[in-house]
Amino acid sequence: MIWSLAYLPALAGQAIWALGGPRGRVATLALGAAAVTLALAVAVGGRTGAFAWSDAIALQAALPPLAQAVAILVPAVLGPIILFAASHEDAAGLPRLLGLMLVFTGGMELIVIAADLVTLLIGWEIVGACSWALIGHKWRQQAPGLSANFAFVMTRAGDLGLFLAVMATFAGAGRVGYDALGALDGWAQALAAFGLLLAAASKAGQVPFAPWLFRAMDGPTPVSALLHSATMVAAGVYILARLHPQLSGAPGFAATAMVVGLGTAILGGAVALRQGHAKKLLAGSTSAQMGLMIATVGAGYPVVAVLHLIVHATTKAALFCAAGLAQGVTGSFDLKDMRLGRRVPVAAALAGVAALSLAAVPSLAGGWSKEEMVKAVEHAGPFWTAAMVIAGGLGAAYATRFWVAAFGPGDDDAPAVPRGEIGALSALALATLALSALWLPAVHDPVASWFGIALPEGSILGQVASLTAVAIGVLAGLRLARTGLEAQSRDWLGLPELYQRGVIEPFHALANTFARVDDAIVDLIPRGVAGIGFAAAGRLSRADDDAIDGLAPVAARRVGRGAVALAVRSTEALASLGAGIGERLSDLIPTASGRLTGMAGADLRGLQTGLAHHYYTILTVGIALAVGLMNFGG
Repeated sequence: MIWSLAYLPALAGQAIWALGGPRGRVATLALGAAAVTLALAVAVGGRTGAFAWSDAIALQAALPPLAQAVAILVPAVLGPIILFAASHEDAAGLPRLLGLMLVFTGGMELIVIAADLVTLLIGWEIVGACSWALIGHKWRQQAPGLSANFAFVMTRAGDLGLFLAVMATFAGAGRVGYDALGALDGWAQALAAFGLLLAAASKAGQVPFAPWLFRAMDGPTPVSALLHSATMVAAGVYILARLHPQLSGAPGFAATAMVVGLGTAILGGAVALRQGHAKKLLAGSTSAQMGLMIATVGAGYPVVAVLHLIVHATTKAALFCAAGLAQGVTGSFDLKDMRLGRRVPVAAALAGVAALSLAAVPSLAGGWSKEEMVKAVEHAGPFWTAAMVIAGGLGAAYATRFWVAAFGPGDDDAPAVPRGEIGALSALALATLALSALWLPAVHDPVASWFGIALPEGSILGQVASLTAVAIGVLAGLRLARTGLEAQSRDWLGLPELYQRGVIEPFHALANTFARVDDAIVDLIPRGVAGIGFAAAGRLSRADDDAIDGLAPVAARRVGRGAVALAVRSTEALASLGAGIGERLSDLIPTASGRLTGMAGADLRGLQTGLAHHYYTILTVGIALAVGLMNFGG
């Protein structure tokens, strides 16, 4: 039954894509598939499953509490996003879009339930392929296709780490189950741990892979909402949290995870703060928030990271839906063109809830989970705590800037907003409010007990510093939104251009150089061998004509040399000799038959006298002969 958590949404998505239909029917079927998947995620908690691939490899599935929490999260967030997509996107491509989103969900659920590296790898590849198709959904336009390719190649480069982890684990332990990771040591342990970290960093949009998240913004808004909240980007954080007990023993793993995470959190926050494109601002914030979670895993608190992952999923999905709604009203994702507070007040209020949660304002869910991460990182040392506090302040600044720029006071005239979009935004904002109950000990203590952990304890100084940074960040975000600061720097601090000039162009130049070397030098050998072969073949052909066939033009006419020539000339002589006799013999039969037929015809014409009594005589004689023949035969 546990496997159905992955294949049910995948099969439902393929069926919806194949059947198509009106907008309402397609949306209803997709919502039904998401609801069934959610029910399954609740029902199959604690179960396991296995499928024997071979004598050495078995696919394994399990759903411990940490995995079940994420398994529930994925379809829970998918439902409102389907509702938003059904209202926001064109009806023509809607079956394919919703179908692919469900297949995408199935791949993510396979990652969640996986209990071995091969099953994880299968889900990992499904998610990567679906993300490529979803980002390039509007394939008739050039930009989405190019961006889909860029994102796919960037994430695939990091996926090599997962392949490395699978091979190292199998070589070191002879099996690929998650339990085998804990049995590794030495080089195998290091390769597996850092390979998984590399793969997770690429999926989670960490430096140096972060630019692909900006390119992914060319995809439809519902895709961005799902990808950045509960599926592909979340997969990186989830797998590090899921495997933390097995990976934490690798030397240097914790410190590397914290460097990657906090480095991306600070850089991503700075990049997001300077963006004028609404979705790119949110994409930069996703990199930053995932970095905070990865740093928390490195600090030794994977469950706290997953709790923030859950809170961030509802918050970020709501903000992407709000950005899509704003684009539907203004026709642009440029924050300068928005200021929709008076035009869509309900949407502005709902987006405000999500934005304040992302800013980590106390009393909202994001504030609680962020403070728990600060407490967790405090146990790693003051340097890491300071970096976490700075990243938190940047988060408050870019979240505030987004909301004020997009939904601050502006003009009053506004077109009607589809109810489905408001409904989706309402559901996600209400989920964020519901999760805010985690501030209450009566809620977060049972949650921690269900996960089997104790929440981290922090110092008063750390909490004061964190809240102060949030307050300063909110004020900075307000000021930046009012002054109209736009992005003057290149996307992701010039990393895409660096890749273009430092990797792509040199690679193309090197490939062209090798191609010329291949043509000029390497191909000399086959060209020389081919030339010698052609020359030898020509000489052998002439020798065959002269010495064997004897059919050289002059010699064939005069003397004739060679066995074939002798046979040809003998055959020609015999043919000439037998030509006359053969003609006579062969013509004898048709010629004689013709003459006999002619003679018979002449005699028979004599019987045609035209006199009736002659015909009666012939008829009588014929009947008599027939009767006699019959009597004789009897």
